[in-house]
Amino acid sequence: MNYSVVIVDDHQLLSQALGSLVNEFENFSVLYTCRNGTELIEKFKAPKNIPDVVLMDVNMPIMNGIETTQHLHQNFSQVHVLALSIEEDEATILKMLRSGAKGYLLKDVRKGELKQALTEVIQKGYYHTNTVAKILVDSLSEKQSPETLLKERELEFIKHACTEMTYKEIADVMCLSPKTIEGYRNSIFEKLNLRNRTGLVIYAIKHKLFIP
Repeated sequence: MNYSVVIVDDHQLLSQALGSLVNEFENFSVLYTCRNGTELIEKFKAPKNIPDVVLMDVNMPIMNGIETTQHLHQNFSQVHVLALSIEEDEATILKMLRSGAKGYLLKDVRKGELKQALTEVIQKGYYHTNTVAKILVDSLSEKQSPETLLKERELEFIKHACTEMTYKEIADVMCLSPKTIEGYRNSIFEKLNLRNRTGLVIYAIKHKLFIP
């Protein structure tokens, strides 16, 4: 059986090189290439253009890989997305995987590993290198233990934020500027997926970061 692959990358030469490589693999062939997510979604309007696998770059103009992967995950869940990027920081990898990517490869991937990734994502539904698997395990541990997500000063800020002190008073107590305190607050809200101070207090009590 032959499986179709689409490459989404704003670097044309790299897309061509990847395309030539994929076309050498038995059972795989490139259907077409796109320069960004917007082009891909436009192509998907025709059923004949929906592939089995998408090799997705992360950083692209107009519509990046994370946004595009989210769209595919919500609307074309049968399509397997493999991220292929120069980005190797844990935050980017997790964002892609949480967006729906079934694997994450670096662009300097060896030919044999690329073939293995394409084969396994078809057969198993995912392909995770040892590095990616470790990042996933670590991220699960972080969810179970919020302290690992937060810096010492952020934990100190949370304890003060659970009192009736204003942010300015917290800044004075911690000998920091109000702007720095604002930065702590925004960072904590983002890390813990919170929207306001009330949510932070509830979270802190629930996870025993603050005992009233």
